[in-house]
Amino acid sequence: MLPIYSKTLKEDKREELYENLKLDKSLGWAVDVIGPRELSAKMLAVNKINLNEISHNSAMGLIKQVLDMGVLLTEVYLDTVGDPEKYRIKLSERFSSIKFVVSKKADSLYPVVSGASIVAKVTRDRALREWLVEETGENINRNFGSGYPGDPETKAWLTQHKHSVFGFPSLVRFSWGTCTTHLKSEVEVTWESDEAEESGNGNSSTKRQSKLSKFGFTTCESRSEEIESSGKGRCKFFQARKIQQITQFEPQ
Repeated sequence: MLPIYSKTLKEDKREELYENLKLDKSLGWAVDVIGPRELSAKMLAVNKINLNEISHNSAMGLIKQVLDMGVLLTEVYLDTVGDPEKYRIKLSERFSSIKFVVSKKADSLYPVVSGASIVAKVTRDRALREWLVEETGENINRNFGSGYPGDPETKAWLTQHKHSVFGFPSLVRFSWGTCTTHLKSEVEVTWESDEAEESGNGNSSTKRQSKLSKFGFTTCESRSEEIESSGKGRCKFFQARKIQQITQFEPQ
């Protein structure tokens, strides 16, 4: 198999090459499928894990899985995620007995990476085709295209399935930058623990998000400044219990 830049292949061609790979009994592979909810949870958590680190951890998990199967693994070729040399060093520190080759566009340079890329993309293609959409509604459809931000069909699907309050169906990764752009003009959610809204920021040209009250939700004004024991904008849990922040503790 010659090196192939898999992103240039159409879905039916990827399927054809995938079936050819299955016929070769000397080849084997493992796939780590990470769903949108898991990605969103990790990338939007208080202690965020970025997409590069998630990818690195996934690759190292697959390598460990192969080693645990008793496979004599001596060389690994990878398409880089982030800086190639830093990624190579990270892998070598974890698996010192393995030679790692990390490169940009490695699937266009090394046949083994081309094959891995085809397997990964076909797995993703099939997962999308067979995805069980949890949300129901007359306007829900499966014409979501490739899932890449430049795909007109994907952009049209996101626009059609965008909800002013809840965002998108669970199929969509909410940590995706494209989602952030789509939701900027939608309803703004303010959490109790957020600081009170700043005034006079001088940015009058910025398009403001809609308020929940516009959609019929009842809102109440924060009265935290009236509660002596709490600072402005503090969570109601602390306000109700008269809990204060202190810098020095003097036992009675």
